[in-house]
Amino acid sequence: MDKRLSPDVVVNGEVISRTAIATETQNHEAPKGKPHLAWRKASQALAIRSLLLQEAKKRGLKAEPVEVGAGRVETDEEALIRGLLESAVHVAKPSLEEVQEEWNRDPSRFKTPVLWEASHILCSCDPRSKEEKEKALLRASSILEAARKDTRGFAALAARESDCSSKDSGGSLGQLGPGDTVPEFEAALRVMKAGEVSPEPVLTRFGYHVIHLGAMAEGETLPFEAVQENISEALEKLRWAKAAQEFTKELVSGAQISGVPMTNL
Repeated sequence: MDKRLSPDVVVNGEVISRTAIATETQNHEAPKGKPHLAWRKASQALAIRSLLLQEAKKRGLKAEPVEVGAGRVETDEEALIRGLLESAVHVAKPSLEEVQEEWNRDPSRFKTPVLWEASHILCSCDPRSKEEKEKALLRASSILEAARKDTRGFAALAARESDCSSKDSGGSLGQLGPGDTVPEFEAALRVMKAGEVSPEPVLTRFGYHVIHLGAMAEGETLPFEAVQENISEALEKLRWAKAAQEFTKELVSGAQISGVPMTNL
C-alpha cells in the first residue's frame, strides 16, 4: 500500500505500524481489485484494539490469560481486552416473558435435528485433476442411470461399483445428522425426498457420489421448557455484543484517531 495514499494510523499518539496493518489485512475480505478496502478494515480493527488496550491499562487491569481452546491460551493483550469488556460491559439477564416472547415468534426455529438414512456409491478421484474428474464423472453418470432405473438394487450396485468401504454394507452410511458429512453431500440430502436417488452425481473432495436417500426424519419442534435456557443465553449474548459495541463507539468518540476513518463501526 502506497504510503502517500494511506497515511500512518495514530491512536491517541500511538502509531500503529504499517507492518502490523499489512499482516492484519489477511483477516479481512475486499472486492477484487480494491485492496485498499481490506487495508482500511485492518486499520480500523487495529485502531480499536489499540484503544481497548489503552483503556485497560488506564484502569490498571492486569492480564490473566485463560485457556480458550485445546492447547491454546490467550495472549496477554487478548486477556487484557477480555478483562476490560468483562468489567465495563454489563447487561441484564432476559426475563421469562422476554424469552417466552422470543420462542412465540416462531417455535419452528427450535427443532430436533433432521436425520437422513442414506447410502452412496463413490467414484473416487482427485478433484484437482481434470482428467481424473472427467473419468470419474463419466463412470458416476453411468452408475446413476442404472441406480435410477432400479432403486431397489442400489445395495447390490454399490457392492459392485463403489470405491468406498461402505460397499461392504451395500453403500449404507447409516443415520446422518447435520454436520456428520461434508457440506456438498449434506446439501444434496437437504433437497432430496425419501426413496430418491440424487438427480446428478455430487462432487466432494473424495470424488463423485451417487446418493440414495432411504428415509428421512424431519426435526420436531421442541417445547418451550426444553429450549428456554438456550434462548435466554442467546438473547443475553446478543445484548452483551450490542453493549460492547456501544462501549467501543464511546471510546472511539472520545479518542484522537488519524489516518483511518472510524465510521460505520
